[in-house]
Amino acid sequence: MMGMEPSTAAKADIQTPYRQELKRSLSFWDLLIYGMVFMVPIAPFGIYGSVVQGSNGMIALAYLIGMVGMIFTALSYARMSEAFPIAGSVYSYAQRGINDSVGFIAGWLILLDYIFIPALLYLVSASALHDMVPQIPLFVWSLIFIVINSVINIRGIEFTAKANKIIVVLELIILAIFLLVGVMAIAKGVNGAELTVKPLYDKNHFSLGVVMGAVSIAVLSFLGFDGISTLAEETKDGSKSIGKACIYALLTVGALFIIQTWVAALIWPDFKSFSNPDVAFYQIAEVAGGTWLKYLTILATALSWGIANSLVAQAAISRILFSMARDRKLPSFLAKIHPKYQTPYLGTIAIAAISIVVTAFFASKIGMLSSVVNFGALSSFLFLHLSVINYFIRKKKSTDYVRHLILPIVGFVVIGYVWINLDLLSKKLGFIWLGIGIVYLIALKLMKRDTGLKLE
Repeated sequence: MMGMEPSTAAKADIQTPYRQELKRSLSFWDLLIYGMVFMVPIAPFGIYGSVVQGSNGMIALAYLIGMVGMIFTALSYARMSEAFPIAGSVYSYAQRGINDSVGFIAGWLILLDYIFIPALLYLVSASALHDMVPQIPLFVWSLIFIVINSVINIRGIEFTAKANKIIVVLELIILAIFLLVGVMAIAKGVNGAELTVKPLYDKNHFSLGVVMGAVSIAVLSFLGFDGISTLAEETKDGSKSIGKACIYALLTVGALFIIQTWVAALIWPDFKSFSNPDVAFYQIAEVAGGTWLKYLTILATALSWGIANSLVAQAAISRILFSMARDRKLPSFLAKIHPKYQTPYLGTIAIAAISIVVTAFFASKIGMLSSVVNFGALSSFLFLHLSVINYFIRKKKSTDYVRHLILPIVGFVVIGYVWINLDLLSKKLGFIWLGIGIVYLIALKLMKRDTGLKLE
């Protein structure tokens, strides 16, 4: 045995101070599918143009680096979820791994990601459908998505899990259709297509700084695997299934991202020639298979982002609100559980209300809205890696230096490098949000709104 096993190191922490209120009904496969739906197996459809141009055509490399970087973060999630099998994700892990104040800041940062993600997804999907059916206003499309997802999430996590299974199967079918048609187009040399490794490495255009800049965009597609950890109090397979599901979901979806972007890049080798990068993938689909494939991929993107992705995003953020409200860090009504469905229904309704306001305000500012999402997630991941090191090495005196020191350090460095390459607007808006959180934390301290928990 190498050092202290997580189950031993954290044995005393498995008994949480909370009463079991959420329904334990999810299996490992439910968690895996949840993570896949959150990341969206066809996510590159919507941001292909930005990533391929940002990476100088090496889009498969950008997704490969993004996947490897996130694996280290998933490993840290695995360590902390084994020690603390409770809802709250990085908020709970930093709170117990470092201290209460750091936990709040980490939770506040992940809120920036999760609160805005549903609204962003609704707007992207509504925009796509509005182009197809302009008679229906953008806001109406968004409202339809919000109502559907809220009803599903309030009905219960089992109902959400069933919806996830249907959604992920449909996404995989559409992806398979694109890949089949795409490979046939490459074999025929459509649009100058030929087999090459350039989407993975092109020595004439390679620059680590340029590729990492593209990774900072591509990483948006991977955000969501961490949402699996918010379901820790609703899993029936034990704490180890959380970390296992995070890693397997990342590997599965990451492989799909690399394959589909590689095929797309081969069909359209001149990555600089897109008239509008926002619809680049749909242009490629049209070249490969015709108008029917173009509209199929547009519809798939709209429904997978507007229903599937935002559905699980809303479920995740409602659990974080539940966890922070339970600790009296947010208004107590957010911790209310539905008497029949055993879900944090008021938190779900609150996110729906916020999404309505945000989609109305940012309807013409999608770029600004999307710029803040990565800042919150990546910043909270940095706290996660520090939590692993502080909890296991300093508090528990673990000698398992590979899992509890070296791997978290590598994860911190990789995420830190991607964070540095975020655009300036992301950092400006992110630091404003962070400043508001610090002021709010100070107010909580002055009002002595402590959790009542005995944290080391």
